[in-house]
Amino acid sequence: MAMSNFLVIEDSEADQFLFRDTVEEYVPGILILEARDGQEAVDMLDKMAELPQVIFLDINMPRMNGFEFLNVYDEKLYQNSVVVVMLTSSDQQKDIDRSREYKSVKHYMEKPISTDFLDVLSREFN
Repeated sequence: MAMSNFLVIEDSEADQFLFRDTVEEYVPGILILEARDGQEAVDMLDKMAELPQVIFLDINMPRMNGFEFLNVYDEKLYQNSVVVVMLTSSDQQKDIDRSREYKSVKHYMEKPISTDFLDVLSREFN
């Protein structure tokens, strides 16, 4: 199965632009959905007939941060086959450890996204 759609939850327009630019160059034709915070993402997911394959999630955002999103996400049991990647500027061990407490989180990486990581991710879908 090839990668076909991603949801990036990120409040920084610059970081969203860099993400979109890198991913679209690496995976032409991919659909990238964007949410500015966790609440906007929950609202989007609630209305989707088909969930994204991968969710890229920032930690520090207004209104609903990444960990608050994960609490709601796990409660709603969206995670059947969705891979959640923490994509954040935080290199703090406490954030890495806390992320690992969520069964839906499969990867943790610091911004910006890299094509090396996209290689790793693409192998998970093939």
